[in-house]
Amino acid sequence: MNSLFPEQAPDVTADAPLAERMRPRTLEEVVGQDHLIGPGKVLSEMIRNDQLMSMILWGPPGTGKTTLARIIARETRSAFLSYSAVLSGIKEIKSVMADAQRIHRAHGRKTVLFVDEIHRFNKAQQDAFLPYVESGVIILIGATTENPSFEVISALLSRAKVYVLEPLKPPEIEAIIMRALNDPARGLGSSNVVPGEGVMRRLAIFANGDARIALNALEMAVKLAATRGAPGTPAVVEIAHLEEALQRKVPLYDKAGEEHFNLISALHKSMRNSDPDAALYWLGRMLEGGEDPIYIARRMVRFASEDVGLADNRALAIALNATEAVRLVGLPECKLALAQAAVYLSVAPKSNALYRAYSEVVSDVQDTFNEPPPLHIRNAPTRLMRELGYGKDYQYAHDLQNKVADMPCLPSSLSGRRYYHPSDQGTERQIKEILARIQERRKRQSGKLPES
Repeated sequence: MNSLFPEQAPDVTADAPLAERMRPRTLEEVVGQDHLIGPGKVLSEMIRNDQLMSMILWGPPGTGKTTLARIIARETRSAFLSYSAVLSGIKEIKSVMADAQRIHRAHGRKTVLFVDEIHRFNKAQQDAFLPYVESGVIILIGATTENPSFEVISALLSRAKVYVLEPLKPPEIEAIIMRALNDPARGLGSSNVVPGEGVMRRLAIFANGDARIALNALEMAVKLAATRGAPGTPAVVEIAHLEEALQRKVPLYDKAGEEHFNLISALHKSMRNSDPDAALYWLGRMLEGGEDPIYIARRMVRFASEDVGLADNRALAIALNATEAVRLVGLPECKLALAQAAVYLSVAPKSNALYRAYSEVVSDVQDTFNEPPPLHIRNAPTRLMRELGYGKDYQYAHDLQNKVADMPCLPSSLSGRRYYHPSDQGTERQIKEILARIQERRKRQSGKLPES
């Protein structure tokens, strides 16, 4: 490890990336996150009163997690150590904790230990922090882009408060860009550049809530403009420079993280709510973010049975056809097949009758005695089985006038149990009528109703 507990981050050199040079040094310089650091809000009050507690800062990249940790340490006069989960093991953790304990005993100073990407620590590494957090030797500030509920051990999570940082809004990104353009000491104020029409808005949208991306892309665009402008005149950053620097927008998406589950949930619930426009949008977010199209197709097949069911018996075929299209043509051609399926499933009549019926079956299978099938619906291929009553009194439906026998097919303990209750939606309305006629035929077969 480097020298023990520097007061603040190392001095930023002039050739450091613009995003690092423009990193806020005080709460007043921070743009966004007003719900945490606005006047009277929790973090601003915690800093003002110098009453720190261990915390987890959870939010997307470029929203200020590292910046806030440094400001907290600086403005509360605490020793500060930035610690990367990627580079350190248990041995290093214990060594640093021992040094922190010596500092605490000798000077009574709090030590803020900032752990970037804390979700990358395994359970044993996270456990190593616990006794020092509990004893107050360190104030732990962990930063993560992943849901702490899944990535931080419960013992550590119970001893730290989770604060959620939101993606920066486009106007907030624009304010950060303008500050960088006007700052002559740390930013681009001495570069003699001006933004062209629409450039700041385009850059703010591209950044997708990430200030670091916005500033680094701005720096590249300014360099391109400066090399192509006329000497002695202000360089104008045009849309063309920006597009060359940006190449293309990469949506915020992690196929293995929480955003993956958030977006598939949004797609599923948009289709369930019969909203094809929202379904197409979330589908696009997933596909353009790099999601495996076969995963989306599988979820659509599930949706077709879970949320449409027999209300539209074509829905499953549409979903299966989309799955086959994904396998046959692959990306990017299969995107339209998935879009077609998403729209069809969105506008199809909805019924969860099948889903509920099967859920009740599973419950009975798990919670009741599993009786063998009634003797009369068992096959009897041997004499012994016939002597034991297998197949006795079986009624062959095709031989009956009504084609329906009054013959129980469920175990005796579940006699009369109903699982499937068709809705009044789409084709299930017809199925409901068919089942009513079947029930009437069964009663006639038993003699409970006279023949018409």
